[in-house]
Amino acid sequence: MTAESPELPLAAAFPDADREQWQRLVEGVLRKSGVTQATGAAAEDALATDLQDGIRIRPLYTAEDGPAALGHPGFPPFVRAGRPEGTAVAGWDVRQRHVHSDPRRANEAVLADLENGVTSVWLTVGDGGVPVAGLEATLQGVYLDLAAVVLDAGADFTPAAEELLRLYTASGAPLSEAVGSLGADPLGLLARTGDDAKLRIQLEAAARLAGRCTAEAPGMRALAVDALPYHEAGGSAAEELGTSLATGVAYLRQLTGAGLSVDDACRQLEFRYAATADQFLTIAKLRAARRLWARVAEVCGASPAASAQRQHAVTSTVMMTRRDPWVNMLRTTVAGLSAGVGGADAVTVLPFDAALGLSDAFARRIARNTQSVLLEESHLSKVIDPAGGSWYVESLTDELARAAWAFFQEIEGAGGQAAALRSGMLGERLAHTWARRTEDLAHRREPITGVSEFPHLAEPPVHREPAPAPVGGGLPRVRRDDAYEQLRSRSDAHLAATGDRPKVFLATLGPVAAYTARLAFAANLFQAGGVETVQEPASVDAESVAEAFARSGARIVCLCSSDAVYGEQAAAVAAALKSAGALRVLLAGKPGEHREEFVAAGVDSFVHAGCDAVEALSSALDVMEVA
Repeated sequence: MTAESPELPLAAAFPDADREQWQRLVEGVLRKSGVTQATGAAAEDALATDLQDGIRIRPLYTAEDGPAALGHPGFPPFVRAGRPEGTAVAGWDVRQRHVHSDPRRANEAVLADLENGVTSVWLTVGDGGVPVAGLEATLQGVYLDLAAVVLDAGADFTPAAEELLRLYTASGAPLSEAVGSLGADPLGLLARTGDDAKLRIQLEAAARLAGRCTAEAPGMRALAVDALPYHEAGGSAAEELGTSLATGVAYLRQLTGAGLSVDDACRQLEFRYAATADQFLTIAKLRAARRLWARVAEVCGASPAASAQRQHAVTSTVMMTRRDPWVNMLRTTVAGLSAGVGGADAVTVLPFDAALGLSDAFARRIARNTQSVLLEESHLSKVIDPAGGSWYVESLTDELARAAWAFFQEIEGAGGQAAALRSGMLGERLAHTWARRTEDLAHRREPITGVSEFPHLAEPPVHREPAPAPVGGGLPRVRRDDAYEQLRSRSDAHLAATGDRPKVFLATLGPVAAYTARLAFAANLFQAGGVETVQEPASVDAESVAEAFARSGARIVCLCSSDAVYGEQAAAVAAALKSAGALRVLLAGKPGEHREEFVAAGVDSFVHAGCDAVEALSSALDVMEVA
């Protein structure tokens, strides 16, 4: 390295490679695999993946795809971090959620968390949580000058906020040093309940709280811009961002109209987003959110110092499964990592059993220790914007920001967030998005480990005490495993009524090498619906299949083998099975040129990669239940 050549020439001995060379290599691989004969950019495009919101992920990103300027951490547009030091000094805020309605039990859980790594508590108060009158007992023994308290009080946000502020005063700590959030979110409540009868009154009450916090407790934020209702209704990442911007703008209008300056109004907002196991999308979403809000604040006249978005990331409830819930530990670990890398100021990792009811002490311990490992052992917070400079992440951040801004403009064009909720425009948009995703889930294009892929029927169920029912009546709450959960519940009912799970006989034809792949596919498919698979003996033919079918105790059959063996044996075996009383015969694979022959012989349907697994399983269970 010399003064004339300041860069270290690590690759000086190798010739430069360009995109065209890489594309030619791709062409050869695709041609050999029989995928396509495309060349050049078309070959590269064959490897691209389409996401929601019109975003297309390419297989290769280069410096040409990076933004012209990233800015600096802590300065507009805040893509790299909301503060110059990011989370490098003290790490992010480890925030644990509590939904116990019993103040004594809630207090025990809160104290255990704070003694073991949690730095702030997020309390559900009122409907679905501890009563407002029980807030003092819930926080008994909590040093309010050290631990931030965040409220989620729904319609009771005013009395809950007044009670919390009273407790701060009674503790002897100066109210001016109090930190946390009072959680007022009238528009989020409208989204949750569909009831706007008191919206104007609630908005005015939230503005009064914001004024009080600005004057007496500047470390407290009065309002939460909660995007979780839209994520939990099936919204995409861009829709989640767009609704948060529209809600934030509505609150700015309300607060400035009540007399607060734009800077003070911005400082009264905390934004809440979902973190999913799609790590790059989550990282890009949080970075895009800061960029978008910085633009809104700039247009509204806020100073750069007040334009940084305060973010609270929560691991997604949509991704959590009720079957094989232990896998949720892996999902929340990836989501928590993504939230930290994305620059969230506070992160909540939900316990792995949160979808089943009230979490036990072990689940809460794992949830908080997940963050402790990420912070203390993986040192994720020690690097400011670890994803910065990744051409893929920067490109994804930019595309997501543009899609979210377009949706934000659409909401504003419809009259704003409240109008979009009242008219049903927002609900219809989210429902349409979820319908498309539901189709991907049904066809297993979006796999769910432990549910639609690699299910374990012998896994003992995990039982938890029921949690208080959350408020409802507005946007729905969806989960990725909904359709498969219904199938598994039908299987459970069959087990309770008969002592056995529904069964399917897997009739394997030909040698092991011929049927192994489709045997594994069929077993995975049927078990996803709670259907037990039986395969005995190893291989059957037209002469032996009837006896094997009778021994299995099943009423439906799925043939498994290669296309070549199907052509030789499938028709005869299907006919033998129908003669032996099989109510339905399925074939694993696409029928190809033999469809008419197979159907004439008794094959009722075909299951294959990309088929509607939910419909196929539901139809099979219908037959078994009737039988």
